[in-house]
Parts: sequence; C-alpha cells; structure tokens
Amino acid sequence: MFKLGEIMDKNKAKNLNPIVLAFVGDAVYSLFVRERLTFTSDSKTGELNAKATAEVNAVAQAEFLKNIMPLLDEDELSIFKRARNAKKPTKAKHASVAEYNIATGFEAILGYLYLIGQNDRLNFLLNEGKLNEG
Repeated sequence: MFKLGEIMDKNKAKNLNPIVLAFVGDAVYSLFVRERLTFTSDSKTGELNAKATAEVNAVAQAEFLKNIMPLLDEDELSIFKRARNAKKPTKAKHASVAEYNIATGFEAILGYLYLIGQNDRLNFLLNEGKLNEG
C-alpha cells in the first residue's frame, strides 16, 4: 500500500525523468502557496484563487527561482539544469520559452526535495525566495 509522503531513495529520485519531478513539484508549489494564503489571508475563495494564480505560473516561478538560485546546492542545480533543458510535452501559454524552461527547473527542484523527504529544505527555499522578492 502506498502512503502519502512516502520517502524515495535519493539516487532513485535523481534518476527520475526531470519532467516527472516537475510534475510533482508543480503540485508541491501549488499546495504551498494555497496553504500560505489560507493561513495568512482572510480573503474569500475567489480572491485566494486569484492570488494563487498570480504566483503559480511560469513567469512568477521563473522570477522566484532567481531569488533562490544562489542558495541551491550542487544536486539542486543539477536537477534544475536537467529539467530546464529537457524536452517538454507542453508549450508555455503565457510565458516566454525561457521563462517556461526556468519554471520547469524550479518545479523539478521542488519535486525532488519533496520526494526525498527534505521538507525542511523545501520550506527554507520557499520562504527565503518569498522574502527575497523585490
């Protein structure tokens, strides 16, 4: 039986297709943003959704990645580069190709950290990136 939050071996996670890591990371980031907004805002669901949508998109994620890039370790940088450069099954709708590629790399880092159970590291990067927005 599978359990939510089950931890994957680090080497197995590193060897996953980077687009699969981004698939997981997209959900991780969306949940993080939605939880943060729920805890910090008294807004109604329509406003919460608008706020979440403003953060969970390729353009915003590419900008966010720039804030945390200096904080990434060697493994995270490697995951980012593999995902950024990977052939993607979909195209960017409201972002440049470069922004979409960077956002995919960002999501892959999040997916990787989540799968290997590095929640403290995830929280650090996600909160540090938010603090460094300028």
